[in-house]
Amino acid sequence: MVKLIHTLADHSDDVNCCAFSSSLLATSSLDKTIRLYSLSDFTELPLSPLKFHTYAVHCCCFSPSGHILASCSTDGTTALWNTQNGQMLAVMEQPSGSPVRVCRFSPDSTRLVSGAADGTVVLWNAQSYKLHRSGSVKDGSLVACAFSPNGIIFVTGSSCGDLTVWDDKMRCLYSEKAHDLGITCCDFSSQPVSDGEHGVQFFRLASCGQDCQIKIWVVSFTHILGFELKYKSTLYGHCAPVLACAFSHNGQLLVSGSVDKSVIVYDTNTENILHTLTQHTRYVTTCAFAPNILLLATGSMDKTVNIWQFDMERLCQESLGLRNKVLRKIEELRTKVKTLSSEIPDEFICPITRELMQDPVIASVECYLWTSSVGRGYVAPEVLGLLCPFPRTTDGYSYEKEAIENWISKKKRTSPMTNLVLPSTVLTPNRTLKMAINRWLETYQK
Repeated sequence: MVKLIHTLADHSDDVNCCAFSSSLLATSSLDKTIRLYSLSDFTELPLSPLKFHTYAVHCCCFSPSGHILASCSTDGTTALWNTQNGQMLAVMEQPSGSPVRVCRFSPDSTRLVSGAADGTVVLWNAQSYKLHRSGSVKDGSLVACAFSPNGIIFVTGSSCGDLTVWDDKMRCLYSEKAHDLGITCCDFSSQPVSDGEHGVQFFRLASCGQDCQIKIWVVSFTHILGFELKYKSTLYGHCAPVLACAFSHNGQLLVSGSVDKSVIVYDTNTENILHTLTQHTRYVTTCAFAPNILLLATGSMDKTVNIWQFDMERLCQESLGLRNKVLRKIEELRTKVKTLSSEIPDEFICPITRELMQDPVIASVECYLWTSSVGRGYVAPEVLGLLCPFPRTTDGYSYEKEAIENWISKKKRTSPMTNLVLPSTVLTPNRTLKMAINRWLETYQK
């Protein structure tokens, strides 16, 4: 399903970021360089490496056309490069001079976002290379950014764990604490989940963080109500902080890289783990999918970049096989429950829930013992009036403790079976019955 087809080992320090265009792969590193490779044979281009930054290059990204590459660095700058000849087009300095941790192009290539360690976020005009608007988050460094597929909004993630939504006028539309220990990466799926009624579009957003979790969000857009961000689910699998996440171009896969040195591949529809890749020997810091083919690049602190190829047909077969296996297991459990229910002795079934009791108790009801020449028995006090009876306090029935407690809490102070008044809410454990139920279960399970 997933095959390692190439390993790049040209960087002399940690690999921080990988990015694809339709024909190129770019990688950036703590060694201050950006390297470019051809996707046809993964050879490094003659114009590579690109050198300008005086400190570590934290992030790089292509414009949607692939003609421009952006890179950002601890030196406080974001540089734009011509990918055809390697010439530098512009250097945009963060107004605060703070280290720039992340940069992203808008889907139409007209804007570029850069986020810095001091929490400032700048929206640049990617054609004039001039600052368009700027803003900042309340706390923490900006370390993650993603544009929505339609370009209406972009999302930033901070080291304090806040997921913040901005519009193209740099207005903060929404902010939420998404990961307790800090966000490390976020990514939109380019494929809509579904097109709803009245022009509403739904997209998946993934975020990951130092809490070892990946969270899935659903973002909706409508002309009337604007956007809405809703938490959907949490994906588990990593045992250490998750440093990177990315959706495939067709939206069917989500990958994540972690401090635990592994890369996990998820099925986005079922959210099941399809594959775990463990070839890296140190922290996996970045992962990226190619824009039009199922090609994955993962970079690590081991100074290497691994290139992976996916067999989609086999992937679908394995995903379907896993789904069928789960469905068979569910059906087996249902059959077992039905069989079990049909063989339960009546005295083990709660009169209220009609299910096997786990914690049987006896409820109390005030009755009176009477005797006559005919026999003896129990009657309610209103029948005997003011005669001198012998009091007893049991209705003779056992119930599941939680069920009878719920019955009593709803002000039903009568026995569920006899309708006699319950003078006390005291419930007596029926240990003898519980032992009998346990013995029966042990016998049945054998």
